[in-house]
Amino acid sequence: MKQIFTNAQVLVSGKDIPQASNITVDGDRISQIGAEISDNGYTQIDCNGALMAPGIVDLGVFAIDKPAFHFGGITRAALMPDQSPVLDLPAMIKHNASEGKPDLWSHPIAAATKGLAGAELAEIGLMKQAGARAVSTGRSWIADSGIMLKLLHYCRSLDMPVIVHSEDRGLTAGAAATSGETATRLGLSSAPASAEALSIARDIALVRESGAKVHFRQVTTAQGLDLIRQAKADGLPVTCGITPAHLFLSDIAISDFRTFAKLSPPLRSEEDRMACLEAVKDGTIDVISSGHDPRGPEDKRLPFAEAEFGMAGAETLLALSLNLVRDGYIDLCRLFELLSTSPARILGVQAGQIAKGFEADLILVDLDAPWQIDTRKMAAAAGNTPFDKLPVQGRVRAIYKGGKAL
Repeated sequence: MKQIFTNAQVLVSGKDIPQASNITVDGDRISQIGAEISDNGYTQIDCNGALMAPGIVDLGVFAIDKPAFHFGGITRAALMPDQSPVLDLPAMIKHNASEGKPDLWSHPIAAATKGLAGAELAEIGLMKQAGARAVSTGRSWIADSGIMLKLLHYCRSLDMPVIVHSEDRGLTAGAAATSGETATRLGLSSAPASAEALSIARDIALVRESGAKVHFRQVTTAQGLDLIRQAKADGLPVTCGITPAHLFLSDIAISDFRTFAKLSPPLRSEEDRMACLEAVKDGTIDVISSGHDPRGPEDKRLPFAEAEFGMAGAETLLALSLNLVRDGYIDLCRLFELLSTSPARILGVQAGQIAKGFEADLILVDLDAPWQIDTRKMAAAAGNTPFDKLPVQGRVRAIYKGGKAL
């Protein structure tokens, strides 16, 4: 397959602003980028001046949900090990790696411990051979520091990043919200926001000891971000991520016991939310992901304390994140570093940017297209979004996986 995409505004890797360029694709790889390219023997696709960006790489989803991913421009998704059964065996990794292909690539993340119980390391080496590109503690934090250090040493020897959840379970067990005025007023069991910083501080200390690469999947507090910022300044191999929910919502969103806003980690104070926005701006945060976790009414239409954590975030990820550009926190090229380039780099896949030799995972985006988020009309397996009825701008008009239109 030989194609040439013409008349596009392209987010070329290494450039600060979109470039008027053409792109040629040979097979499933980008072969040339430039304003003047011969189209002999190529099938021409006219982009009509639209923005062409790299396909989004969603780092840390809890379900493979192709309709939602296609709507949101997601071409690759890293699947968390919290499945039924847990992804703690090579056969499970191999099976889940094939799910969605060829029009979506699933990258299953290996469970760090058997059953994600935090007690005994899983067969990580064999799971790497089966296709796992990262290891994760799942929704849990490994409380045993000895087990965690052993994990980090082992993963460093395998050159595999470890994706961690950052909440000290000794403080957060049974909690439904962050301690503060909102939780007190609603009478909800809560845990201090410092539970995040405590777990991050311990894990950073173990990174110093082991030299392993660690990605803190969601960092949502000012204290936690300060620790990440210092660790980076010290040259430690750490990265961190966040979801749009924690950037644009505070714990006030759970008022009236709105279970669609019950997330893990829970929504934080307005002060922490503002600190997260500043961390995006100053480069402390490396990844924005959806945390996609579609939950039906059997999980969400319950009393707040009994409802499950999680939100359907895949199809709203791009539109919500574009608010960071409109509000002047970052530019468009930086946004796609957060959505595509950095997560692809963490996973070690040659995707996530428009560059010669990279996978031709491409999306055409109408930045100004208005639409309204509506739980009743979502493409996701369930519509549990805390952003219901919010008007947004920015929509994917076409998606190409390995150069093939979906």
